[in-house]
Amino acid sequence: MEYNLADLFESVVDVVPDREALVYLDHPGTGAERRLTYARLDAAANRIGHHLLDAGLRRGDHVGLHLYNGVEYLQTVLGCLKARLVPVNVNYRYVEEELVHLYRDADLAGLVFDAEFTRRVAAAAPGAERLRHLVRVGTPPPGAPELGCVPFARAEAGGSPERGFAARSGDDLFIIYTGGTTGMPKGVMWRQEDLFFSGLGGGAPTGEPVGRPEELAERVAAGGAGITFFPTPPLMHGTSTLTAFIGFGFGQRVVLHRRFVPEEVLRTIERERVTSVSLVGDAMLRPLIDALGGPLKGVDLSSLFSVSSSGAILSETVRAQFLALVPHVMLLNNFGSSESGFNGTATDDAGAGRGFRLRVNSRTQVVDPATHLPVRPGEPGRIAQRGHVPVGYYNDPAKTAETFFRRGGERWVLLGDMATVDEEGIVTVLGRGSQCINTGGEKVYPEEVEQALKSHPDVYDALVAGVPDPRWGNHVAAVVELRPDAASRPTLDDIQRHCRTRLAGYKVPRQLVLTDRIQRSPSGKADYRWARAVASADARTDAGECGPVSAGSGE
Repeated sequence: MEYNLADLFESVVDVVPDREALVYLDHPGTGAERRLTYARLDAAANRIGHHLLDAGLRRGDHVGLHLYNGVEYLQTVLGCLKARLVPVNVNYRYVEEELVHLYRDADLAGLVFDAEFTRRVAAAAPGAERLRHLVRVGTPPPGAPELGCVPFARAEAGGSPERGFAARSGDDLFIIYTGGTTGMPKGVMWRQEDLFFSGLGGGAPTGEPVGRPEELAERVAAGGAGITFFPTPPLMHGTSTLTAFIGFGFGQRVVLHRRFVPEEVLRTIERERVTSVSLVGDAMLRPLIDALGGPLKGVDLSSLFSVSSSGAILSETVRAQFLALVPHVMLLNNFGSSESGFNGTATDDAGAGRGFRLRVNSRTQVVDPATHLPVRPGEPGRIAQRGHVPVGYYNDPAKTAETFFRRGGERWVLLGDMATVDEEGIVTVLGRGSQCINTGGEKVYPEEVEQALKSHPDVYDALVAGVPDPRWGNHVAAVVELRPDAASRPTLDDIQRHCRTRLAGYKVPRQLVLTDRIQRSPSGKADYRWARAVASADARTDAGECGPVSAGSGE
C-alpha cells in the first residue's frame, strides 16, 4: 500500500463501512437530501470508475468535473482515483473562451458535467480534440443539444460496484486548475503522496502525520465518530475538495450544499451538529454574520468548534464581528495555495496597521526570487515551500521553470506572494506580486489597502486595483460595495481620511468607485481583472488629470 488517495480511502472504508460518510442537501430548504455510508460511497465510486474504463478511457487520461457541489462530484473524483484516471476541476463560471482553453490545455479525454451547463459544453467541446466521452448529470434544459453523452444514472447503473482495479501508486497525479481571474487557468500537477502530506496534513492537519499508509486506517479504527466537516465553497475550488478528503481521512462525516446560501448553512450547522466549517474569506463569512445578527439570530451553533478560511484573507473587522456573535468558536485565518497546500495560520494580531502576519510551518521560507536563498529579517522576498510540492504546471514548461526549483537536494515551489519575515520567524504577507501597484515608484499591495477599507463602518466589501495615471504611472483605486444599512454614502474624502489613520499616504486610494456588488469567483476569491476594468472605465469618464479622482457610480 502506498500514499495513494484511493488506497487510503479504501483502507478507511474497510474499518468503518457502516459509518455515515456523506450528507448532501440538493437545494437548501427543499428537504431533498442523500446520505451515504462509507461502504455505499465506495461502491458508488467503483461504479463510475468502472464505467469510465469500460467507455475506453485508460490509465492517466484526464477527466473534467464541470459540476456544482453534489454526491456526483466526490463520487467521480474517487472513481477517477480508483481507476488511475486524473480528475480535473472545471470552474463552472467560465465562459466559452475560458472553457475551450481549459478543456484543451488539460487534454481532457472525458467530461462529467451538470445538465445546466449543456450549452456551454456544446460550445466548448468541439475545440477539445481529445475529448471523447461525456457524462451528463441531470436533465438538460428544453432545446439543449444532445451531445451524444451518457446520463450519469445510466453510467452508474452499468458500472460494477466492486473494486477490482489495477494496483495504484503514490506517483499517480491529481491536477488542480487555478487562476482565470488574472489570466487563463493553469493546471497544478500533484503527486498524490505529496498532496496527502501538503494538502491533507498527512492524515492529521493539526497533529502528527502518519508514518506509514496503513496507520491512517488504524487511527480511524481506534477512534470514534462525532466530527462533521462542512466545506461550504464549491468543490471545484481545491480547498473545498481537500477539506472533504481530510474528513474522509479521519473516517468522519462530510456535509455538502449544492450552493452557498448563508441562512441554510447556519440551519444545517444546527441540524447536522456540524463541528468544522471551511469557507473563503470575508465574501463568505460576512453573509453568515449578517444572518446571525438578523433572520437566524438565536440559531444553535453550540456544536461548532472551528471555522477556517483559506484562499482569501479574513479582515480584522469581520473576524471581530464574527467572534462577538460566537465567541466559543475557533476562527482560523489560514494561508495556502493550489501550488503549496497549507503554509500557515494568521496570528491573532494580524490586521489593518500590522499586516497579514503568519506563523508558518517548518517547510515555508521567504526567499530572494533571483537567488532562491532566504532573505534577511525585514527584507522583502517571495514565499517558498520545500519538500512535498507539485511537480509543475501541466503543459507549461516555461511557467514550471519559473515557479519550481531545487535547493539543498529538495524540490521547492516559489509562490507569487511577496512577504517579509521578522527575527521571530513571523511572516508578513504583503500581497501577490502580480497585483502590486507601482505608484510614483512606491509599491502598494491591494490586500493591505482592502483591510483598511473594510474597517470602515459603511464598507461591506472592497477590491483595490491600479489604474494608469499620467503623473504617477498608476494610482490606487478602490472599488467599494457599501453595507445595505450604511449610515452614509462616503465620499472619496471620507475614505481617504479613514485610510490615512491606517496607511502611509502613498497607499491611500486616489479614486473611489461605488458599486452595487463586488464581483468575486464562486469561491469568494478576488476578481482583480474585473476591479481593474471597473476602475479604469470610471477613471476615463472622470474629467481632468489625476489629482484626487471623484467617486464614481460603478454602474
